[in-house]
Amino acid sequence: MQTIQVEVVSAEESIFSGPAKFVALPGEAGELGILPGHVPLITRIRPGAVRIEKADGDEEFVFVAGGILEVQPKVVTVLADTAIRGKDLDEAKAAEARKAAEEAMKNAKSEIDLAKAQSELAIMAAQIAALRRFRQKR
Repeated sequence: MQTIQVEVVSAEESIFSGPAKFVALPGEAGELGILPGHVPLITRIRPGAVRIEKADGDEEFVFVAGGILEVQPKVVTVLADTAIRGKDLDEAKAAEARKAAEEAMKNAKSEIDLAKAQSELAIMAAQIAALRRFRQKR
């Protein structure tokens, strides 16, 4: 069985490191699937769930708030702005943050404030969707 080394890191810590059979994540132009031997690639990633099918058949889910993906023949590296293990996601906190972002959009006083609020809202919506996906798999 072929595997590829997967590294998922955020600014704070290493979130996942290990061999995997498959990785799926939200690329800038759509969903990406990475198998061992994939051609080299560098792309931006959107907020959403990274699904890692580990060598032992188990799955690991990680929410990323955006970042960069680098694929080399034997290594996949996800450099995330923010990354949270699926088991650590908190739906109540995410829903509260989404409401705060919606309120910030209503009260935006400038284009920059509006853009920041829209970005935060998109990240929170992606986090909630990732959490629901994680729970369905369990």
